Amino acid sequence: MPRGRRAGVRRYLTGDHVFAQLIRFAAVGGSSNIAYVLLFMALTEIGPLAANVAGSLVSTVIANELHRRLTFRAAGGVGWFKAQCEGGALAMIGMLISTAALAGLEFWAPGLGDATQALALVALMAAVGGARFLILRVFVFRA
Repeated sequence: MPRGRRAGVRRYLTGDHVFAQLIRFAAVGGSSNIAYVLLFMALTEIGPLAANVAGSLVSTVIANELHRRLTFRAAGGVGWFKAQCEGGALAMIGMLISTAALAGLEFWAPGLGDATQALALVALMAAVGGARFLILRVFVFRA
């Protein structure tokens, strides 16, 4: 890619428009998922439940801070504690929705295959992630 084009792409991705924020939101989400998996794997000796809780807490804190500083560039206007409380509450709501959806699928459609169930969960998580992005953008970080 030519140098001028790279600079233009970089400028675009570091902008404050909604699409650039959405790209950064997805990158932060992917990074925090990787952090979760690594932490989970490192802590499996203490048991999968404890490793899951620790991985979830740490990766959520990391994601909330990266969203505050990088995704929405709100570090000057939104404090760390507020970002953690509100972002953490949204993450917990998302987890409750996905858990309820899995239970609902099992109850209302017990014959679904694993692939269909996984596809439904991916679609739901995409919707939850989109809603989380909009709520963070509009209400928490006011971008």
